[in-house]
Amino acid sequence: MHKVIVFALFSTRRQAEITRLTWDDFQRKHKRILVRYMKHPGEKLGNDTGVDLPEEAIRVIDSMRQSKAEIFPYSPDAITADFTRACKLVGIEDLHFHDLRHEGISRLFEMGSNIPHDAAVSVRRHPRRR
Repeated sequence: MHKVIVFALFSTRRQAEITRLTWDDFQRKHKRILVRYMKHPGEKLGNDTGVDLPEEAIRVIDSMRQSKAEIFPYSPDAITADFTRACKLVGIEDLHFHDLRHEGISRLFEMGSNIPHDAAVSVRRHPRRR
């Protein structure tokens, strides 16, 4: 669970996006990963988008075993349940996994990121043309 949390913080990915990441989608040389079916308010299908990864997120990926096609071979429901249990165990109230995304974006700025770089990590890189 701790690796999923750290990856979520530094990659700013949603839990469902994290569970769909595969080893084949990871482009270590370019420090990028293809996020399949990235959430987008206006488009429901075909939202496969390459996003930049900070070094901290790459280190988490490098620490994972390549036992399955997915980098994080867990279901979104399992992540939610484990995260809720972990928060309860340490006495944290009213914290949701999605809050890590917002914290991660704030951390990028604290680490010296700028808006274009932050957008390259957290949102769609290129809008789809119709």
